[in-house]
Amino acid sequence: MAYQGLRAKDTSFNAELRTNFAPGLPLVDVVAGDMGRVLLNLFSNAFYAVHQREQLHEAGYHPMVSANTLQVGQQVEIRVGDNGLGMPASVQQKIFQPFFTTKPAGEGTGLGLSLSYDIIAQGHSGTLTVESQEGQGATFCIGLPTSKPAERQLA
Repeated sequence: MAYQGLRAKDTSFNAELRTNFAPGLPLVDVVAGDMGRVLLNLFSNAFYAVHQREQLHEAGYHPMVSANTLQVGQQVEIRVGDNGLGMPASVQQKIFQPFFTTKPAGEGTGLGLSLSYDIIAQGHSGTLTVESQEGQGATFCIGLPTSKPAERQLA
């Protein structure tokens, strides 16, 4: 949906989506609609970032967004990354604050990442972090606690 939404605005836009999903991950308890909203927001932002970088017409640039899952300790991680413009440290410190946006006026409300953070942290007892280097892209990492075996049997 995120990719097609951007292509509806710019039919010339193309990007590669690379996935690497770890097999056999333990179950995590999520509210599907809420998790869908978070992932849609992260993918929308990632495609926006690579589209912005593509507009610079850098020689050899190929827009790429990635989605990866893995287990780290007692958490399952979902990582959504891009090779877009990236963010300076000053922006990374504010990125989850309500109404903060890096987009031009009229293109973003500054609520997507703030709401996503609340959904993950408060609604799912998880974490949402960002790793970015200016000019090299960004990766958002969702950490979700795995279900305990007794909870799995009840679900």
